[in-house]
Amino acid sequence: MQALFYGLAALACPVGMGLMMWMMMRGQSNGGANNNGNSGDGGSSAGLDTPGQVAALRAEIDQLKADRAAHRAQG
Repeated sequence: MQALFYGLAALACPVGMGLMMWMMMRGQSNGGANNNGNSGDGGSSAGLDTPGQVAALRAEIDQLKADRAAHRAQG
């Protein structure tokens, strides 16, 4: 009986890890279908699907880069 308990305890970690990996892969495949081909973030696009939002973010990045360049030029 004690050997059975040790055997189950030794298998609990790998079986649990395999189950978690299977569930994570299953979640990515379901979420990736609604992501318009952007599967790099695991399916959580956070509402960045419209071209207007992407353009606004790119403009903000350009502004931040310009601010950083101006700050480096001063100091």
